[in-house]
Amino acid sequence: MELPEEITSDLQARLRRIEGQVRGLQTMLDEQRECADVVVQIAAVSRALDRVGLKLVASGLTYCVNNPDEAAEQGYDLARVEKMFMQLK
Repeated sequence: MELPEEITSDLQARLRRIEGQVRGLQTMLDEQRECADVVVQIAAVSRALDRVGLKLVASGLTYCVNNPDEAAEQGYDLARVEKMFMQLK
């Protein structure tokens, strides 16, 4: 399934921010920062990754609804996209 350029760009930008957050976590550990502060940042990274996954699946669902025949031909019928959604949580 081909995603629109604006979706791909948005997902890439989100992943770059998450990458920076993960590097920040590594720095926090190197600096022996307070455990509670590190956990807060881990939770933030986790939520950010969840949002990337949800946006990706939502885009897939939109594609399936708008182009059901093409999506099914590509192996992305509604049942598969629903299964992908359920894997996120």
